[in-house]
Formats: sequence, structure tokens, C-alpha cells
Amino acid sequence: MATQQQAATQSMIDWLADEHELGRKPSKIEIAGEFDLYDMHYYIFRYKKTMLGKWLLGVCGGYESPSDTEHCGHIFSEMELYNPATAEQEAVVMVEMIREYWMKQAAAIETAQTQDNHTGPQDDSSGIFTGFVLLNSPECDLDQVKANLLQDWHISCPPIEGEGQNLEEEKEGTLVFDVDGFTLAVSFVNAPVPDGEAEHYAQGNYLWQGAAEVTKTHVAQIILAVFTRSGSSLDSGRLYTKLAASCLKLPNAIGIYTSGTVFQPELFLEMAEVMKSDNIFPLLNLVHFGLVRTETGINAYTYGLKSFGKDEIEILESQVTAAELRDFLINISDYIVEQNVTLSDGETIGFTAEQKLAITRSEGVNVNGDSLKIKY
Repeated sequence: MATQQQAATQSMIDWLADEHELGRKPSKIEIAGEFDLYDMHYYIFRYKKTMLGKWLLGVCGGYESPSDTEHCGHIFSEMELYNPATAEQEAVVMVEMIREYWMKQAAAIETAQTQDNHTGPQDDSSGIFTGFVLLNSPECDLDQVKANLLQDWHISCPPIEGEGQNLEEEKEGTLVFDVDGFTLAVSFVNAPVPDGEAEHYAQGNYLWQGAAEVTKTHVAQIILAVFTRSGSSLDSGRLYTKLAASCLKLPNAIGIYTSGTVFQPELFLEMAEVMKSDNIFPLLNLVHFGLVRTETGINAYTYGLKSFGKDEIEILESQVTAAELRDFLINISDYIVEQNVTLSDGETIGFTAEQKLAITRSEGVNVNGDSLKIKY
């Protein structure tokens, strides 16, 4: 048990030291109690930011047996004062919050996938779009979301055939329905995105000054998921954009964490509107075009092409301007997505007869997994 206690303590220290949490190792930390919940063991911690600071509360655990040294990911602190009289109760609440987040996220995906009574298996990622609408108050008006879908996009929310809409689920903030061979799922979670993840990725949105600061104010979220079964990933992306836009019109919606960044509601809604008049595909709502300055140039990358069953693209150490680099990536991505083009290692690509840009496939630099590198 001592080994498990040591492992839990080190995990708590590492979590607090992350730049999105305390930002440094606590000045002092100690185990203040233990409890069991859902057949798993947890440790209550009290720690100090500074030597003279007050004791704060943290929790770490989800250990299935006394010999385990790896917890299940239930580690958290709200940086609130430690009170020995209420510490265990508050720790349980934090664990419940983390469990609710992951269970809701899994439920949205699992519920939608189990509705598949049509064609066989598809690519693991193609046609699947997910995101998190960030809320600055702990409430979600599903009736308003449904009204927005109907008014703006002429989409009604009937129950999935044969299932019946569970009104009790709607009261709990869950809505699943079928539209033209696609399944749409909405799940309200009365807790922020864990581990400062949304705040971290908001920093990469160079189109929204202050995105990270606004994102920090979210206290709850709506998990969105749209799945294709017999339709195309393009249509799935269009439906996802309509669903997200309908949620972003809620008065307490402050952004949407999707495609590796946090989008500003106003800009997302503006780009969604182009589908109405010009039938333009909302690529800029579904793929983030990241830019990273280096000592010798600029790196650029896509985040979101995997939802179309395509490799992400990276351009490394480019010498062109950031604006030109972004425009190039947008044009390439639009061509790949709308024309359903698959690029391969060893090929070349270009927009003129003379332009032949080499393509290589290798481990990603700014994205997870392999990516296609284009020399530009």
C-alpha cells in the first residue's frame, strides 16, 4: 500500500505542476485521508502553493486493487481550501464530476454508434465529428437548441425510429435523434473540460485575441457528436456545423472546443451562414489551420482532416508569410475534402502545371500520428 500511496502522491504533484494547473510543484503536500467509491480506492490530499500558504484540497485515485500503482485518471483539484470536516465529501464530488464528464462523452458516442442498423463498418474516424460547446453558467436549454435547429436549418428532432425519445433523458441533458441517415447526439455536462485542456488549445486560435481568457470562464459544456452511417462525411460535417451553430446561439455559450482549438461563437456562426445562401462547404468550421513560428521559419498544420478519412497535412520551416501559408493549406484541404482526393507518400501536388510540390508521409511534428508533409 505504501507503494500505491507514493505513486498517488507523485501523480498529484505532477498534475499540479502542469502549466495549466498550479504551474509548479506544491511547496508541501501530504495524504489527508482515503475513501472507496465504485469499488475503487482514492486518496485525499492537502497541499500548499507556498510555504506560508493555506492548505488546499486535491484528490487522486481510481485504484482497482491495493497493488495497483496506475490510477484510472481521476485526479483533480479546484484549488479550494482544505477543510478536514468536509474534505471527503468534497473529494467525492470532484470524482463524480470527472466520472460524469467521461461517461457523458462515452455515452454520446456509444449511443449514436449503437443506432447503426444500416451498412457495415466504416473508417474509424471518417464521418465522425465531435466537439464541446463551452458554457459560462451551469444550464443547458435543450428546447432552445431544438427551436434553433428548426428555425435556422429546418431540422426537427423526432425520436429515433423504434427507440422513442426518453423524456427523462432530455431532462438530464441528453438528446439523441436521427436525420437522413445520420445520428446526432447532445449531452450536457455540468462541469468544465478537465485538466485545462480547452484553455490550452484556445491559445492556438490566432484569429481570436483573448480566446484563452474567455475559455477560462466556462463552468459547463455540451458534448456534441454527429455520425454518418450510409451518408458522406461531407454531409456529416454540414450537419455537425448546423448542430454546433444551434448550440452556440444559447446566451451562455462562449465558444466551441473542436478541431484542436476553441472557435469564437460569432465567427463560427458567420461561417455557418454561408451554407444557406451559397451552399459553400463550411470547411473553416471543421478544420483548424494551425501556425507555429520557429527559429528558422513557420510550421503550418491541419487539425480535422481525419474526420474526412484523410491524413492531416503539415508544412515545416516554410519561408513564406503566415497568411500565404494558411491560404495554401486551406486551398489544398478544400480540394482534398470536396473532391475526395487521397494524397500519398512520394507523390507531388501543385495548382499549376509547373508547380510540383513533394509529398512525404512520416510521424507528425505538430499533430498526433503520421501526417503528410508538403514542401512549400
